[in-house]
Amino acid sequence: MALNTGIAQTSVDFKGLAELRRSATVDKKDQETIKQVAAQFESLFTGMMLKSMRQASLAKGILDSSQSDMYRDMSDQQLAMDLSTKGGLGLQSAIIRQLGGQPENQPKSYSADSAGNIDTIKFRPALLQQVMSEAPIQSASQVSEPNELSFDSPKSFVQQLLPIAQKAADKLGVSADVILAQAALETGWGKHIINRADGQSSNNLFNIKADKSWQGEAAATGTIEYRDGIAVREQAKFRSYESYQDSFNDYVDFLQTQPRYQDALKQTDTPEAFIEGLHKAGYATDPAYADKVKKIMNSSTVAQFSQQMKHS
Repeated sequence: MALNTGIAQTSVDFKGLAELRRSATVDKKDQETIKQVAAQFESLFTGMMLKSMRQASLAKGILDSSQSDMYRDMSDQQLAMDLSTKGGLGLQSAIIRQLGGQPENQPKSYSADSAGNIDTIKFRPALLQQVMSEAPIQSASQVSEPNELSFDSPKSFVQQLLPIAQKAADKLGVSADVILAQAALETGWGKHIINRADGQSSNNLFNIKADKSWQGEAAATGTIEYRDGIAVREQAKFRSYESYQDSFNDYVDFLQTQPRYQDALKQTDTPEAFIEGLHKAGYATDPAYADKVKKIMNSSTVAQFSQQMKHS
C-alpha cells in the first residue's frame, strides 16, 4: 500500500539485482519483460546512488537528526522511482542492450559501443544539484496542487489535519497520532500526494488502492511493492477523493468493512499494536512499514505538537 517506502537497503538490493537479471535471461525474446527488468535495474541503481551521495556529505547540518534523515530517505526513494518511470538517467536502453533486448530509442544521456557496454554516463548537472540540496526533493508529477489545505512543513501537516484526523480516530477508537503518522509516511508529510491524469490531486492521504469494489475516480501511478522481500516497481490505481475529509472518511470505512483488519481494530487501545495489526493484515508490503509509522508517531513533530493542539 505504501507509495513512499520504495528502495530496499543495499544488502537487499544486490539480491534483487541478481533475481531481476535471472528473470530477464529466461526468455530473451520477451522484449516487454526485458524492458520491465531494465526499469527495475535503473530504479535500484538510482536508489543506491542517491544513498551513497548522501553518505558522502562532509558533515551534518545543525538541524539534522535521525528523523530528518528518514524523511530525506523517503524523498530520495520517491525520486528514484520517478526517474526510473521516466527513464530520466538514460540507463534503461543500455541495460536492455546488455540483456539482449532492443532499445526503442538511443538516449542522449550516455554512449555505448556495439556490444551495448556503457562507455560514459553524463549525469545532468541540474539533477545532481537537486539531489545534493538540503531541501526535501519533490517530484513534479507526484506533488499535488494545494487543496483547501497547504502543507509546507511536517508541523503544518499535523496542525491542519489533526482536527479531521481526530474525528476519524474517534470513529475507530484509536489515537489520532497513529493515523496522522500513517498519512505522513504514505504522502511524505503531504508533499507526495498522487495526482490524477488531469493533474488534479487525488487527495488520497492513505494510498488506498482502487480495487474492483471501488466505484469512484482513480489515479494511476508507479509504486514500489515488496514481493518475497524484493522491491519491485509496479503500476497501480489508487482511489481519488474530492477532499481530504473524504480520504479520512474512506479510510475509516475501508478498515471497518474489510474482514482482514478486524483483528487490528480490536487493538485500538494500543496504537503500536494497531498499526502492527494493519501491517500484518496486509495493508502494506514494506517489511519495515509498521516500524516507520511508529517512528513518526513517536517523533516530536507528531507526539508533542498534537498534544499541544489537543490541550489548546
